[in-house]
Amino acid sequence: MDQMGRPLHDLRISVTDRCNMRCDYCMPADVFDSNHQFMNRNELLTFEEIDSVVESLIPLGIKKIRLTGGEPLLRRSIENLIQMLSKHPIEIAMTTNGLLFGGRGEILRKAGLDRVTFSLDSLDPEVFEKITRTSGERLQSILDAIDEAIECGLGQVRINSVIRRGVNEQDIDRLIERFGHLPVSLRFIEFMDVGNHNRWRHHDVVPSSEIRSHLRKRFNLIPIESIHRGEVARRWSVEGGNGFEVGFISSVTQPFCGDCTRARISAEGKLFTCLFATNGTDLKAILRSQNNEIQIKDTISEIWSLRDDRYSELRSKTPKPGTISLPKIEMSYIGG
Repeated sequence: MDQMGRPLHDLRISVTDRCNMRCDYCMPADVFDSNHQFMNRNELLTFEEIDSVVESLIPLGIKKIRLTGGEPLLRRSIENLIQMLSKHPIEIAMTTNGLLFGGRGEILRKAGLDRVTFSLDSLDPEVFEKITRTSGERLQSILDAIDEAIECGLGQVRINSVIRRGVNEQDIDRLIERFGHLPVSLRFIEFMDVGNHNRWRHHDVVPSSEIRSHLRKRFNLIPIESIHRGEVARRWSVEGGNGFEVGFISSVTQPFCGDCTRARISAEGKLFTCLFATNGTDLKAILRSQNNEIQIKDTISEIWSLRDDRYSELRSKTPKPGTISLPKIEMSYIGG
């Protein structure tokens, strides 16, 4: 347990700092341009090192692993890592933009992937292109990937959408129309002030309550009880939706710091105990020394026991939300 009585149950592992999109709230193209220095391959944790970390954390209570990036499917032979991790008694999930998913769903499932989440902020090709700096023509490949994931049985497929005022509010209805007949979980995420380059303004946040009120004009939403502590989305089933559900992740208007059970490891092996952290602990140096498994377990146990992070709660209590000016790690660096 940490200082607020929160257990360590979830571990998000970034396997690469690279991405094939340039979403303006995550990796804006004017910052992550052709001159940006991404990590060399030898700076990244190896699959064996990642597996060693996971194995050492099983006794500490880890229940779930989520592979992220950047874009995790850019990491060569990622299915080999999934197969290595699948021998542990944990759920293995992945968050992807879907561009490289096509034709790989069954391979990933057989390797041991339990669940997949797709990031998709717009179904309008022009808006999609504006947000991602990726051709709107590639949108169809993401939709095909989502269908493939459903067909090959990768759990209840999730779709994450960050809604921003004046950018993609029209996609609330578009996404419902496109996925409302499918057994998926569509999650609307409030725009968060992660990192230092996403030009976050409190005015641009569309509160979950506003979206929920809008949907209730058309649908009967039935609340779903949380399955476990640390579940960040408040979920609702849609009456007559054939397994379709809507979730809301409200980090800005309804902070859930008090139940956060997540730790994060960056691609080169730094441990962070909060999405809004300023500093991390270098695990790679320990991993590449002798007796690393014992040291990793003890190091993370000590760090977690001292953890008192609650950035979102503090932000919500400031007179002007968003005025906390700590230098924060970029979202693409630790996988959101």
